[in-house]
Amino acid sequence: MTLDKVVGSAADAVADIPSGATLAVGGFGLNGIPSVLIGALLAGGASDLRVVSNNCGVDDWGLGLLLTARRISRTTSSYVGENKEFERQYLHGELEVELIPQGTLAERLRAGGSGIPAFFTPAGVGTQVAEGGMPWRYAADGSIAVPSPAKETRVFDGREYVLERGIVTDFALVRASVGDRQGNLVFDKATRNFNPLAAMAGRVTIAEVERLVEPGEIDPAQVHLPGVFVQRVVALTPEQAADKRIERRTVSDGAL
Repeated sequence: MTLDKVVGSAADAVADIPSGATLAVGGFGLNGIPSVLIGALLAGGASDLRVVSNNCGVDDWGLGLLLTARRISRTTSSYVGENKEFERQYLHGELEVELIPQGTLAERLRAGGSGIPAFFTPAGVGTQVAEGGMPWRYAADGSIAVPSPAKETRVFDGREYVLERGIVTDFALVRASVGDRQGNLVFDKATRNFNPLAAMAGRVTIAEVERLVEPGEIDPAQVHLPGVFVQRVVALTPEQAADKRIERRTVSDGAL
């Protein structure tokens, strides 16, 4: 008997995500984001969410929808420059933000998913990343209400490194191009960015897949994320799978 992880709907898949939960969310910009699961979470009403994601969508799509609805209280991210509401909430003390180097974020997710509690990296040495004092949350008057703490540093072979903690979250939401009923996933091109890492970090990982196949249809050598990291699979409709947005469209003069 095979283990079938397919859930009937996105709403059912996220129904037990409570207010106050921590979430790792895959994607990069608007590329490869689990938009259907995010929409179901928005409809479900959970609030005070603590989100770990490379960025926070845009004002009207992706995690930006949860942000606009005031459902997110904290983010751990590396790039947040495409969302005006994010900027407003952060600068007015309504949102706590931990900004970390992008490679460090990726490794913190991978480490957490691999059972590694912490690691040393040279990224951030000599900056507020290591020394502390970055504004995690502002006060209403513009002062720093919650500064980032200083981190342990250590010298190895004459070079200084900073200690970073692995990230483990209550849930993870990801999107894959192909998935089977056992949760084995394949990501298309650039969607294989933060999705596998976010999936590894979640205690309960939910994957929306654009095409659902039967166990054995995916060549084991082509599996990007083994099903051991995935607890629930949601098969998208063709319309849901095709509903993708471009964060910033850029064309040359000759293409106009």
